[in-house]
Amino acid sequence: MFVISGATGHVGSAAAKELLAKKQPVKVVVRDAAKAEALTKRGAQAAVGSLDDSAFLASALKGAAGFFAMIPPNYAAPDLYAAQTKTADSIAAAVKASGVPHVVMLSSVGADLPSGTGPIRGLHYLENALRETGAILTAIRACYFQENVANVLAPARQAGIFPNMTASADYAFPMIATKDIGALAAASLLNKPAKSEVVDLEGPSYSNRQAARLLGQALGKELKVVDVPAAGRVQAMMQGGLPEHLAKVFAEMYEGFEKGLIKPKGDRMARGQTELAETVAAVAGAKTA
Repeated sequence: MFVISGATGHVGSAAAKELLAKKQPVKVVVRDAAKAEALTKRGAQAAVGSLDDSAFLASALKGAAGFFAMIPPNYAAPDLYAAQTKTADSIAAAVKASGVPHVVMLSSVGADLPSGTGPIRGLHYLENALRETGAILTAIRACYFQENVANVLAPARQAGIFPNMTASADYAFPMIATKDIGALAAASLLNKPAKSEVVDLEGPSYSNRQAARLLGQALGKELKVVDVPAAGRVQAMMQGGLPEHLAKVFAEMYEGFEKGLIKPKGDRMARGQTELAETVAAVAGAKTA
């Protein structure tokens, strides 16, 4: 049995579907049983509860061969890092109590660093907490998600602009589709390594100017790329609806990338093949449906 957290999100659902397609027994951890219906119809079991409830999670993990762990984003929390560490501590306690032998974790490039990485900081904490449990850990440090293009759909639709938070809109960097992360997570669960490892996961590289062109094509309009300087990023994100503390967290991450601090440092590299055009079309279509 493989237990999958975040099963109603992009990555967790992709991992669960991959395992179910291979006729593997799967249990999905969800807060709402109704949201797991698509997976339970395929044969998955559902464990309904919160990752912050370590006793519940330990019970769900008992007897499992492997566990896909992640920290669901909680952007409504007044302190993102405090929320991340609370969930991380619960997950680690459940892993230790249950004795599950192998954990595959959704991490991020930059999770080797203890600070200066914005929201990635919580993943650094979870990686280390899981290493202390005694389970073998496969930490998948994914690069920038292709699905993040959804974050600029509103200004693209409403104002015809594509805000660029990088130093140069022409700088190309790796972007990974979440379905490729899910596929690697499933494959990792099925092939437990002899010892813990960190796997850097990258996809094809694109610049934000290329992303803007692809999104414009999907929306049927030409988008203007608007460069947002470092000094204006917090304000720009706040204008986009983020609370100030969260805008500052993400601004720190962008700064970490610009300084060259956030980069692959794993034991080996894996690569996804999904092109950004495919993901952008799906994101734009899903948001208009």
